[in-house]
Amino acid sequence: MEVTDKTIDYVAALAKLELTQEEKEKAKVDLGSILEYMTTMNELDTEGIQPMSHVFPIHNVFREDEVLNGPDRDSLLQNAPAKKDGCFMVPKTVE
Repeated sequence: MEVTDKTIDYVAALAKLELTQEEKEKAKVDLGSILEYMTTMNELDTEGIQPMSHVFPIHNVFREDEVLNGPDRDSLLQNAPAKKDGCFMVPKTVE
């Protein structure tokens, strides 16, 4: 894909940039190099390669979330400062 002046103007407008003619020429060369590299990357055979999100081997260090105490309402309410009908009583927050 060839990078044209129209493409550079369009990208500059999207990025809300005002480029000088010299900057446009440099951007055209740079974008051309990027697209050429992407073309090279697209030619690689990636069949059978597992997708990865990171180049380093990372594994989850967190333990599985396990429920250790059951729904024992009476023992949970044992230290409640105030309770009513088997529920915690809290101060009113909305008038």
